[in-house]
Amino acid sequence: QSHYVACMAAILSQMDKDHYSSYIKAFPSRPELMDFLMETFILFKDLIGKMVYPSDWMVMNMVQNREFLRAINQFAATLTEMFLSNSSFELQLWNNYFHLAVAFLTQESLQLENFSQAKRNSILAKYGDMRAMIGAAIRDMWYNLGHRKIEFIPGMVGPILEMTLVPELELRKSTIPIFFDMMLCEYQLTGSFSRFEDEILRKLDSEVEGGRGDEQYKQLFENILLRCCQRHPELAKPGENFVALVTGLLERLLDYRAVMNDENKTYSMSCTVNLLNFYKEIDRQAMYIRYLYKLKDLHISYENYTEGAYTLLLHARLLKWSDEANAAPMQGLHSPSLHTQRQLKEALYNQIIDYFDQGKMWEEAIHICKELAEQYESEVFDYEMLSDILQREAKFYEKILKVLRPSPDYFAVGYYGQGFPTFLRNKVFIYRGKEYERREDFEMRLLSPFPNAEKLKSTSPPGQDITGSPGQYIQCFTVQPVEEAKVRFKDRSIPEQITNFYKANHVQKFSYSRPFKKGPKDPDNEFANMWIERTTFVTAYPLPGILRWFAVTSTTTTTISPLENAIETMMKTNEKIMSEINRHQNDPSLPINPLSMLLNGIVDPAVMGGFAKYETAFFQESYLQEHPEDEGNIEKLKDLIAWQTPLLAEGIRIHGRKVTEDLRPFHERMEQCFMQLRAKVESQYGVREMVCFEDRRSGRPRSMAWGPDWDRLSHAGDRRVLTEAPPTPKPAPCASEGEDRRHERKENRSSTFFGYRRQDLRQSISELPEPKDEKRRLSRNMSESSLGCSEGKQLPPSQDAAGAQPSTAGPSLSPTGFGGRVKSASKAPPLPRKISPTVYETFLEQSDA
Repeated sequence: QSHYVACMAAILSQMDKDHYSSYIKAFPSRPELMDFLMETFILFKDLIGKMVYPSDWMVMNMVQNREFLRAINQFAATLTEMFLSNSSFELQLWNNYFHLAVAFLTQESLQLENFSQAKRNSILAKYGDMRAMIGAAIRDMWYNLGHRKIEFIPGMVGPILEMTLVPELELRKSTIPIFFDMMLCEYQLTGSFSRFEDEILRKLDSEVEGGRGDEQYKQLFENILLRCCQRHPELAKPGENFVALVTGLLERLLDYRAVMNDENKTYSMSCTVNLLNFYKEIDRQAMYIRYLYKLKDLHISYENYTEGAYTLLLHARLLKWSDEANAAPMQGLHSPSLHTQRQLKEALYNQIIDYFDQGKMWEEAIHICKELAEQYESEVFDYEMLSDILQREAKFYEKILKVLRPSPDYFAVGYYGQGFPTFLRNKVFIYRGKEYERREDFEMRLLSPFPNAEKLKSTSPPGQDITGSPGQYIQCFTVQPVEEAKVRFKDRSIPEQITNFYKANHVQKFSYSRPFKKGPKDPDNEFANMWIERTTFVTAYPLPGILRWFAVTSTTTTTISPLENAIETMMKTNEKIMSEINRHQNDPSLPINPLSMLLNGIVDPAVMGGFAKYETAFFQESYLQEHPEDEGNIEKLKDLIAWQTPLLAEGIRIHGRKVTEDLRPFHERMEQCFMQLRAKVESQYGVREMVCFEDRRSGRPRSMAWGPDWDRLSHAGDRRVLTEAPPTPKPAPCASEGEDRRHERKENRSSTFFGYRRQDLRQSISELPEPKDEKRRLSRNMSESSLGCSEGKQLPPSQDAAGAQPSTAGPSLSPTGFGGRVKSASKAPPLPRKISPTVYETFLEQSDA
């Protein structure tokens, strides 16, 4: 073949303009001439694409290209003379010419930027830049088409785009205006240029991903087309919108291309999301779905199953539960049976459920199961599939309670400096860490794509000297998720395995607290001037989502006073005690070391100092005179200190039951410290008593729950007192005999619930008998009245009456909103272990309300 091409090039080199003219005139008819030109264009294009000579045979390649260029230009003149008029126009012949010319221009052997400087100079000196020559010819031939241009739209948009993307400045300047001519041509005929716009967006995606295009092209495209649009008032506004659209896509595509081949695919995922969001905004669903599956594949390759599930869910939400035909089949399954939207959506949902299961997001999998179950039960009546999906759902509920799920850490990461790509530059992101991932490991993973980046040691936002510098600076620190209030969990006894999930998931706000000193220093009491600067970050979307990180969209900073900081610290300490108590009640086999350290750190003043420093700092008369607005918060802090006592008592009781003999002296020392602490607290702040009972509604342990106002600080003078009355208690429903036996089997599986009480309930609590004398009778009454009413027994009237009698030492609602018995006695009675059925049922109804 190379000999044939060499011979043909030699023959062409001997022909001048007259030879070509004579040869063309020798054809007896137009059809024969047209056939000759058609076959010649196809032959030339085939030879150019096959690269007959090796790439390092520079001279042979250039000689062939020079002769082909002369021939193409001669034939272009014949096209204009004989096949352009209305009666003789041949669309296919012109189309073949344009495709041949673009193929010649974009062939590898003419891309001079790929050669060394010496070879490039040699080619330019002997042959010139043939790309500019053929580019000018293409431009002239396009403008020669006149009113025929519309027939080449959108077919020629892709080849012209490929030509303009060649990195030669003069070529780009001369050919980019063809795009505006296409826009104008379609606009004058149809009133819009939507076909041109759709095609250029579609082709631009594949061309840039293939390696073409750069920042210079983006700027030239924007400047040239804006100038052209400004000369035509009717195209000024739509043209400006189009240019903004294309340059926005170009920017995202260039970012994506820059990182898509990196070993670390973290930033490829970010760029992919930028692209799919862009296509969603401009309503290009096919491209949107294409990048959804690219993102899904990236996630699964990194075992980000939760994010992969959320990504697939975006496609599933576009589909209907209907038998409409599938417009965009799902990539990856390639099943010939997925013809309808219902079939595709069902297949997607099953894949999503598997991914959520692997990512331990069983709550999300349950939502999908419920939707599938609704379809199987009410729409398609497939009870076999209904049975399968309900069994899967039941297993997820079981996993929520039984499988350990560590909560991930969250990190704020700032990329500062002009050295970062545009999608990272001077932006802050919140990252969701992997299971058990330490901050040091996360930072190492974060810095690996940027070996020259410098890590900032400060957590404060950097100044202009950093953000405007040409370097790269990365800032990283741990942040805490801010849980959204869940109304359905309020005032309820919910297992920790359920509530812990919502503390670290579906979160969009994150906080970082930076302590600082303000005012006169007190060397003996650091709490007196310990202020907190709290920064709250809000992300664009909740985490987890289709990425393991999202950009921060807003930041607010507040200042927490020392008193408010003390209240928060006490609240967290009390919650930590409750959490440990719940853990040991749920799993008696747990080691007691964490509980030992926690309790000893609170009750032994030699370890932590207790809360005595709070008293010194805030409970003095002089402080209240200087800060009268803090009276409400002072009462709240006192109340928190008082409520800590029964929590500690329960913790020490559990500790004493589980402590080994070699640690018995340690436990006795802790008990002595607690007795002194308890006496002091009860004498100064009153007695608080928690009500304990066995939850016989189910065999699983229940967790403790704080009152509704413990999670927010009160402001000056703001004391909320709940006065609404609870609904009248109803008699407990009669349980079946089978339920009786089930409760009997689970009798030993119980836990303590520390809860919020309203006024009517608290009156009943005050009349509870002491547990030592009444333990057996109460246990029997509870099983007979509350849980075992199969014999139709009702509560004795005396009991109901007793529950309604007012108590002289009745409980009151604390400033923290936490209910229970509040006394002024200096010695607390023993904690009750049982509760009357009336109180039990009343509490259940109020909790449900």
